[in-house]
Amino acid sequence: MSSVTQSIRTYVPKRWLDAILTQLSDNQISVLFDKVDEAYSSEVVFPPKPDVFKALELSLPSEVKVVIVGQDPYHGAGQAHGLSFSVPVGVKVPPSLRNIYKEIETSTDSECPQTGNLENWASQGVFLLNTSLTVEEGRPASHSKLGWQAFTDAILQIISRQGGVVFMLWGKHAEEKANLLDASKNLILKAPHPSPLSAHKGFFGCYHFVEANTYLVNSGKTPIVWCAKSQPNLFSNL
Repeated sequence: MSSVTQSIRTYVPKRWLDAILTQLSDNQISVLFDKVDEAYSSEVVFPPKPDVFKALELSLPSEVKVVIVGQDPYHGAGQAHGLSFSVPVGVKVPPSLRNIYKEIETSTDSECPQTGNLENWASQGVFLLNTSLTVEEGRPASHSKLGWQAFTDAILQIISRQGGVVFMLWGKHAEEKANLLDASKNLILKAPHPSPLSAHKGFFGCYHFVEANTYLVNSGKTPIVWCAKSQPNLFSNL
């Protein structure tokens, strides 16, 4: 069976699905997944089905330290791969991610990679969640009414209940999710979106990546290595 015809439900990690079923009914999830399966059978949809739940695959609920909320996947071919703001290795770094890297480099005195693949962050407990997990080619927000919002809202609430998590909410759409989160148990950080249209309105200089690591360390957790410190070339004299 090809990935296009295989039900989207089969790709959801069981531990996450079990947790989500404490928030949503099985019928709600089935209705959503039926709509998504139909979209994949009749439209060009991104990301590829096996990548839709990549954020869930790379972190168990108990492993999440930081959540970065995006809106929907990139709608161009070869860009979306299941992690908000991230692109596969070899794909040009998108403008918003370039600005994210710029803020990290400025605030942490580090050097970010040339790749836009953020799986290294995910492996450290950074949960890169779009509020819609699929999109039709060339049509941003085209799947925002399929039912993904309830699904991803449930995920945010599950993580929030654990406590001790940093939530980065950039832009109006992400900030609207703050009412789902328990601010008494977590750190909620808000700033304008890192898009070139708004980054200069307060995203640059927000120090979210510094604040996040300070909070994690104070909570007894290992900080995130956002971007590596510049290292000398050990082979330059060989």
